[in-house]
Amino acid sequence: MPLFARHPLRIQPFFGHRSPDRLVLSARALHARPPGFEHVSRLRAVRTLVEQFVSHEAAGVAVRLELRSATQSQVEHHGVTDAEGYVHFDVPLEPAWDLPEHPAWELGRLHWENAQGKQSVEAPVLAPGHASDLAIISDIDDTIIETGITGGLSSALRNWKRIFAELPHERVPVPGADAFYQQLAGGAPVGGDTRPSAAIPATRRPFFYVSSSPWNLFSYLVAYQRLQGLPLGPVKLRDWGLNRQTLGSSSHGAHKQQAIDDILAMYPGLRFALIGDDTQGDLPAFARAVQHNPGRIAAVFLRTVSRHTFSGEEQQARAAIEQAGVPLWLGPDYATGADFLRAIGVTPGGETERIVRAVSAADA
Repeated sequence: MPLFARHPLRIQPFFGHRSPDRLVLSARALHARPPGFEHVSRLRAVRTLVEQFVSHEAAGVAVRLELRSATQSQVEHHGVTDAEGYVHFDVPLEPAWDLPEHPAWELGRLHWENAQGKQSVEAPVLAPGHASDLAIISDIDDTIIETGITGGLSSALRNWKRIFAELPHERVPVPGADAFYQQLAGGAPVGGDTRPSAAIPATRRPFFYVSSSPWNLFSYLVAYQRLQGLPLGPVKLRDWGLNRQTLGSSSHGAHKQQAIDDILAMYPGLRFALIGDDTQGDLPAFARAVQHNPGRIAAVFLRTVSRHTFSGEEQQARAAIEQAGVPLWLGPDYATGADFLRAIGVTPGGETERIVRAVSAADA
């Protein structure tokens, strides 16, 4: 029996999100078993993780996306998977769909056919609430988890054990990240979430994650977030292969920068807090967001983990953020963020003041 049997064709949906007039959702067609990292043997879990990388993607698969609006009117959109098995839906919502008052997970459904006949799977979609005062865009790598997958091919080879052998529950979390993120999230929406997708807990403030890690790690990262009690949200990952273009460090910042730009453009009425670290070009990307979106960035948090001297580009980015009047925290752990924000004296009652209270509560 081969190590990796050719399993029936399935569709792996990734978390989508929508605004009143647009919905974005991606998925991938694979010959692979559904990933699972909980309540299974270690051998099965490790094999599942390795299978995420030794994937048998399927090109040319017809996929139908079914959506229902708040008034239960049904719309359908069709797509075909590309050479790497991906299908991307960028759907205009006409007429516009109202947003719920508070963030909520809604459900689309993807349909396809395989050798066993017609198949379908639910596709979660985050709808930020129209009453939301703040959203968060967070990095993943070295911000909430040390992935070992980025920073160059040599880094990936050096950290092979962490990547392929450590399961989500075995990973050491970044100290203080769970309490810090939970407080920023603001708890569950008032009245709770009674929608069909309530199995994915919604938070009062929507979260988005950007990462240079590959889409192959999506299920692994979500399992880690659940185990650590971190807020769930759409994750913007990358397609990559074993080459310098995708494993090299030069393209990390560009990917994150584009992902941040796309999220900001999709939600022009929201302000954002940006959270990252100093290992993969987050500071220049965040500075660009500040400069191109005046008044929309409430604060920038940058965890300093590499102990390197800031480059000229990073020094310019830091100056640009500070000149724009956006509170900027640079520190080795989340607990020290409270001290910095208290020192700069923010205006009570604004989004940034709520961040101060959140960090203070996490530090208590």
